[in-house]
Amino acid sequence: QLQASGGGLVQPGGSLRLSCAASGFTLDYYAIGWFRQTPGKEREWVSCISGGDGSTYYADSVKGRFTISRDNAKNTVYLQMNSLKPEDTAVYYCAADPSGAGSMRPADYDSWGQGTLVTVSS
Repeated sequence: QLQASGGGLVQPGGSLRLSCAASGFTLDYYAIGWFRQTPGKEREWVSCISGGDGSTYYADSVKGRFTISRDNAKNTVYLQMNSLKPEDTAVYYCAADPSGAGSMRPADYDSWGQGTLVTVSS
């Protein structure tokens, strides 16, 4: 089971850190992805971190502003979001890819957190 947390209301230019904590399994060799979704739109891939070597990948829309990281000791993956924009407003989901490779496709993930709402507004 994955638990996403850390969302909230922030002004444009502000920062938030999302957490994705796992229970019942260890994240070490799973790839973890972050996705976001707004009403009426498809779920959008944001970032992922591979299992094993921890390679990181970002959507062009967040590159240079967001940083994904993992703390295996805490069985948690983080998404640090800086320089937030109103267009970053969405429900953010974390998900686990058992292949460990990481993917932009939601279908490659078999375990999903419940989502945490991020609102960027003045």
